[in-house]
Amino acid sequence: MKIYAPSYKRSDGVKTHKIIPEVIYCVHEFEEEKYRNLGYNIEVLPDNTKGNIARVRNYILKNFIKKKGLIIDDDIEDIKRWNLVNGKPKQERIYNTIEWIEQCFNMAEESGCRLWGVNILGDKGSYREYSPISFTNTVSASFMGFINNELSFDERLPLKDDYDFCLQNLNEYRKILRINYASLVKKDHGNLGGCADYRTMSFEKEQLALLQKKWGRDIVKLDNTQRGKKIKGFDLNPIINAPIKGM
Repeated sequence: MKIYAPSYKRSDGVKTHKIIPEVIYCVHEFEEEKYRNLGYNIEVLPDNTKGNIARVRNYILKNFIKKKGLIIDDDIEDIKRWNLVNGKPKQERIYNTIEWIEQCFNMAEESGCRLWGVNILGDKGSYREYSPISFTNTVSASFMGFINNELSFDERLPLKDDYDFCLQNLNEYRKILRINYASLVKKDHGNLGGCADYRTMSFEKEQLALLQKKWGRDIVKLDNTQRGKKIKGFDLNPIINAPIKGM
């Protein structure tokens, strides 16, 4: 089981190796020397994959992972979990990260899941103690574990490829293991490089429209509420309602 993190134009800004020293950064040919000189473990991607993170993930799946492995972001600062301490929920750091990841892979295999991940949000409002795991929710491409997964990311959707990939998995394999008690600590905004190089509001809207066209408005819904009240515009992250029973 190996752990890969695509990285693009931010050799000085990667952080994941600080909490997961075993991570292998996947960088393009034109940046190979820069990352290698900084002492990082790397795999080299052909330059013709750059500019589309879905294409990059497909290359990693096909050429590096093949059967079993993890693809995560390059700027993860920590992985935390919710615990009950003296009867009250408390968020704590996950130590022995590799051991914990291996346990999650074992749980996914025993559950018959070919994809697993963690909670997309880390605040207490998004976690319920009686649902430490679930099987019908989406996970973020910031942290995805693959086990004999024969599907591929839709390269037409580089900004919404994780939503689409999760829907593909739910449609084909009928479940995804999501570790609801765990979440990532990272800064998604203001970090240069990566998808930020081609992410614009107009492109985000185009990607949402294409995702909705592919799966339908009953499954991919635009979120125009905040704390139960309607707001102008909508959230760039859609609400996914997969028509599969279960938790």
